[in-house]
Amino acid sequence: MDGTILVADDDRTIRTVLTQALTRAGCKVHATSSLTTLMRWVEEGKGDLVISDVMMPDGNGLEALPKIGKMRPGLPVIVISAQNTIMTAIQAAEAEAYDYLPKPFDLPDLMKRSARALDMKRRAPTRVATPREGGDDLPLVGRTAAMQALYRLVARVMNTDLAVLITGESGTGKSLIARAIHDFSDRRTLPFVVAQASDLQGADGPSTLMTRAKGGSLVFDEVADYDDDTQARIVRLLDQMGEHSPRIMATSQSDLQSKMEAGEFRQDLFYRLGGVTLHVPALRERVDDIPLLADHFLARGERDFGAVRRLSNEARDLVRAYSWPGNVRQLENTLRRLMVTSAEAEIAKPEVEAVLGSQPAMEPLKGGGEGEKLSASVARHLKRYFDLHGGALPSPGVYQRILREVEAPLIEIALDATAGNQAKCADLLGINRNTLRKKITDLDIRVTRRRKLM
Repeated sequence: MDGTILVADDDRTIRTVLTQALTRAGCKVHATSSLTTLMRWVEEGKGDLVISDVMMPDGNGLEALPKIGKMRPGLPVIVISAQNTIMTAIQAAEAEAYDYLPKPFDLPDLMKRSARALDMKRRAPTRVATPREGGDDLPLVGRTAAMQALYRLVARVMNTDLAVLITGESGTGKSLIARAIHDFSDRRTLPFVVAQASDLQGADGPSTLMTRAKGGSLVFDEVADYDDDTQARIVRLLDQMGEHSPRIMATSQSDLQSKMEAGEFRQDLFYRLGGVTLHVPALRERVDDIPLLADHFLARGERDFGAVRRLSNEARDLVRAYSWPGNVRQLENTLRRLMVTSAEAEIAKPEVEAVLGSQPAMEPLKGGGEGEKLSASVARHLKRYFDLHGGALPSPGVYQRILREVEAPLIEIALDATAGNQAKCADLLGINRNTLRKKITDLDIRVTRRRKLM
């Protein structure tokens, strides 16, 4: 890399690590803990790239982006933030940040993004948009890779006209994703209409629905439950859309592709709705987000009930280990109940056990005993995967999908264990080194050992 990078973060450790890494990569670095100093450097013409935290002691990095864009059009800004919510990702996209990374971030990944930003610096100037206020209560919170990927995709598609299909289990937040896409898009001042099958009945049903949603967003809720006649009505409605048509979205907790292949869902409707598919992961698939969500809901409860509550360490461990079949909605309702029933500021483990004991699927995520064989553990997870399809079969190609899911983390862990030495890794795995290299490429595995920053 070649260029001057301005780093702004109130964490001295992050400033030091980034300064060292970027300097070793061939860049000049100016680092500060002050947003005021950063803005002065930008105004003076310093820097080819900015890497900035959001929450600074003297200001908000996101709110500074429009001013940076006016002073220095085309200066790329990479935003890093510990505020791991969809709002941060959307605001960063709206303000036309070059990129956004949640904390803790992957240092090699940030280095690659910085290199790309420097290479693209002389391209078209960045369009500036002011981030909007509000949305703090939106419970779309998560720092896991799956949620951050979802946030980025939402930010990219929200101002397109592509149809959006939002999939995920009940309680994961599909309707919240649809609402967020509308509320932070250019259509936010126009109607947001959620349609049920009954809204499409009758001769005037479809035309009335289009009039209600004119120019805004029209969401078909749980579209997999619509009968064939209603599906046909939607196809005709979509084919007749003209000027001032609404943005089309649909939600489904069923696998629409499997239903289509089984003849239970119209193929023509499937392809009309699936311009972009957003999958909202189940809570058990993002276990590391559970404590973060718990804290979020307890903070919300403090505002609603006027009582300060926190989970004891043992209670927090239990909440993290529970399977949460009702997903985020069940977690929120459980914590609100604990806010009311707990007499002490610290919610103890027995209180959580009492509440969870009255709810379904009290199944720890970390199943199996210490002596459980690997094959038994794998079998347990595979059975859960099949069970998630509710009696239907998964879509074809499951063999290769499962192999990839196992193979990629195995190679990544082996590379970490051998400090990235591919010869040692190949020997450890018992495969040819050329085979390992091919798999690293095919599976898009980073060969640089990861280092996480808080």
